[in-house]
Amino acid sequence: MPLPVGLLALQGDFEMHRQALARAGLETLPVRRPDELARAGGLVIPGGESTTLSRLIDRGGLRAPLREFVSSGRPVLGTCAGLIMLSRGLVGERHETWHGVQPLALLDVTVRRNGYGRQIDSFTEDLVLTDGLQDGGPCRAVYIRAPRLEDIGPGVEVIARRPDGEPVGVRADNVVGLTFHPELGDDGRFHALLSG
Repeated sequence: MPLPVGLLALQGDFEMHRQALARAGLETLPVRRPDELARAGGLVIPGGESTTLSRLIDRGGLRAPLREFVSSGRPVLGTCAGLIMLSRGLVGERHETWHGVQPLALLDVTVRRNGYGRQIDSFTEDLVLTDGLQDGGPCRAVYIRAPRLEDIGPGVEVIARRPDGEPVGVRADNVVGLTFHPELGDDGRFHALLSG
């Protein structure tokens, strides 16, 4: 029997991810402590507020276990603030603390927080997906205070683009990062990547 997909349940929209994973036929496990993370076969780091998420990761002693989890090769999906946490850093903010956010540096990208504007600037659009994700037609993306990908390292593959070609989804080995919220739609292709 496959291990459940862990949902980092510290803050943010992890319940919507649970529902999306259930639709994909995947069992889930809330993760708030290192021992819970150890029982997961994959992991979702959801959207939310990146400063709060960063502090709660440290308070829960999860920073080193999260790094070990990614290096183990198990699949990881980070969406919105989850992508910010996976990134190597932020642009447009002071380097040392990034206003309280300490990224995990597990994905070779830099991001700009709230790159598309504030909550009032939220929007949806159809994406252009790479060949491996094209089956199933257009993918509708929801952006809410979304980060923007600013620099993508050479070992990182772009898997989703806006209609104008701007990258909004990336993958490096077992780690997928999305600027948008796939859990708010009914397209299960990104959550299905966690099935191993």
